[in-house]
Amino acid sequence: MTRCRIGVLASGAGSNLQAILDHLAGLGEARRADVVLVASNRPDAGALARAARAGVATALLRSPHAPQGEELDVVLARHPIDFIALAGYMRLVPDAVTRAYRGRMLNVHPALLPEFGGTGMYGERVHRAVLQAGASLSGPSVHFVDEVYDHGAVIAQWPVPVLAGDDERTLAARVLRAEHLLYPRVVDAVAGGEVRLDAQGRIESERFASPRLPTMDPSLDDRALAERLDFALGLAPRS
Repeated sequence: MTRCRIGVLASGAGSNLQAILDHLAGLGEARRADVVLVASNRPDAGALARAARAGVATALLRSPHAPQGEELDVVLARHPIDFIALAGYMRLVPDAVTRAYRGRMLNVHPALLPEFGGTGMYGERVHRAVLQAGASLSGPSVHFVDEVYDHGAVIAQWPVPVLAGDDERTLAARVLRAEHLLYPRVVDAVAGGEVRLDAQGRIESERFASPRLPTMDPSLDDRALAERLDFALGLAPRS
């Protein structure tokens, strides 16, 4: 089986990158993709160190933090990359790259889009806005990437309850826990051709016909949460 070659773009610690690496490794020979490149606009990004430990090629992208870095399109062509996953990447992808990878680039946003998305909505700013709005639910949204921040078609959302007494830190930790389970599963599904983007920018998928999943139960441990998520997504164990 020919596996999809994934390039991950990350600016920070790389916990979502690690979740993708771990999930694909857990699938073993049944996985539909391999992470073959991790690129960052920051030379100190923890994601680069994670990639190096996993034996994955790395690249530094040109930015104010890395004026000696390379342009993204050059890096993608050199490896070459079939599919891009953004994992905490804090720069707008150039339009030429976005167009070239239409339907082959994903992002995960830490809120239920279209709410609490767009320019400047990242990290603690998102969770602060959710709390200030008095929302009862938040949670990750996995979506295709287009030329506008947080605008592409949403594939899957996993609502997470906002609890009494939450602050930005506690809400962020709960949403990130959901991200680490949901994002790798969607990455594998898209890489395997189970989810497509049609000419009108709509999702084509039997499994992801409706993006909103049942609300996460944060009282469950990670194994039970993963089993419940797999059931909701209709994912049978692959051997």
